[in-house]
Amino acid sequence: MHDLTLLGPALIAGLLVAATHVPLGIQVLNRGIVFIDLAVAQIAGLGVVFADWLGFEPQGAAVQVSALAAALAGALVLNWTEKLWPEVQEAVIGVAFVVAANAAMLLLAANPHGAEHLKDLLVGQILWVTPGRLAWVAVASAVIAATWFAFGAKMGRVGFYVLFACAVTVAVQLVGLYLVFATLIVPALATRALSRGRIGVGYAIAALSYGAGLAVSMASDLPAGPLIVCTMTGVGLGAYLAARPRAA
Repeated sequence: MHDLTLLGPALIAGLLVAATHVPLGIQVLNRGIVFIDLAVAQIAGLGVVFADWLGFEPQGAAVQVSALAAALAGALVLNWTEKLWPEVQEAVIGVAFVVAANAAMLLLAANPHGAEHLKDLLVGQILWVTPGRLAWVAVASAVIAATWFAFGAKMGRVGFYVLFACAVTVAVQLVGLYLVFATLIVPALATRALSRGRIGVGYAIAALSYGAGLAVSMASDLPAGPLIVCTMTGVGLGAYLAARPRAA
């Protein structure tokens, strides 16, 4: 059974991811580019795998730079394709995700720990987040969230993609691709019937889901990431059904 001391840092990690992803998720849903999160997160993950393939330390600065550079490049390319082929942007995003995923697999093919690295990229290791790592994530998340709430309405398409790439890069290395996608999309979907207080309710859904999922993981010894994803889906569905009659 997981040590109780793991719960605090893991919960903080989830709340930090939610701090940026809940408001950005609403914007993503409004733009109709839902799978951009998966694509940019996978491209950031490809940057991590590439740095690892070059022999850099997993938590070193070179890995962070590689992940951010890859995510920014991917986001800017997707911004360009949105202007060039807006009618097929979702298909382009899907292709970007598949190519990045398979390129990562090719880089990991000769690595004896490749399967483990791939699992970490997808599912994450939220229970093993250290307080020291949370410090710089908290700073980055605060800057990203403050930038969005202060200038989000004035940001153009390029600004949105750049900020989004930064948020995803920070999050995917912390909790994994699946949790990043769930935190971005589930609260946004669950609150789409609300006309007021949408972001606040989205934050509540995310916080409750991370807390409950981590608690069940500790009690059952089941992996935390998949439990949180399933919990968030259930909580989000319940919140949507509860809000829909009032919005009608």
